Amino acid sequence: MYSKEVPATIQSMFNTIAKRYDLTNALLSLTMHSHWNKKFISLLPQQSSPHHLIDLCAGTGDITFRYLKKNKIPCHAYLIDFSSEMLAFAKKKAQKISHLTSQKVSYIESDVQNIPLPHQFAECATVAYGIRNVQNIPNFLNEVLRLLKPGGCFAILELTQPQHPFLRWGHRLYLKTILPLFGKYAAANKEAYQYLCQSIQHFIAPKQLEIVLKDRGFENISIHPLMGGIATIILCYKSK
Repeated sequence: MYSKEVPATIQSMFNTIAKRYDLTNALLSLTMHSHWNKKFISLLPQQSSPHHLIDLCAGTGDITFRYLKKNKIPCHAYLIDFSSEMLAFAKKKAQKISHLTSQKVSYIESDVQNIPLPHQFAECATVAYGIRNVQNIPNFLNEVLRLLKPGGCFAILELTQPQHPFLRWGHRLYLKTILPLFGKYAAANKEAYQYLCQSIQHFIAPKQLEIVLKDRGFENISIHPLMGGIATIILCYKSK
């Protein structure tokens, strides 16, 4: 059984679904994840000089690759993930993307709660569809603060539960009944789909996450619901 309280089980799960991870995100997001990823990138602050981006729980690298395509300023991006298979698949995707030839991309297999990079290293850090799988969110946020330069941006994109009662009912129905049927045919590991569905239902609400972010020391927090709250973008900053 998969549990984020036993990180090795989550690591194993993502290794098994790496090749179908983009399909998994499409199903979990009602095929809207590509649009949401684009919106996520558009909300990140524009950089005016060479900089560093840290993509946490980077998966197959879609966020990094979109960012580097949009941002013309030289950037060294670091994809951080504890799944070796996810990073291997990201490297294969990178080889097919022509605009990456002028940018630097590094791949680091690591727990996002303990990253082998120096203090105050990056201007921007992102985590998309990953924070709900982190074992200890406060520890993770402390690590993000350590890595960011003063004034650095931290951006979160996560699948969440709508607040409107009717949307919430329909969303739960989809996660509990329809999506497992898709997962049965789309992936060899149907238990992974069950875990991912449950992780969305059990994840804290954006307003609660905002409180946790404030408690850790982030400021200027803004929340951007997508499609009535099926997904949510949260932007915040390390104090200057």
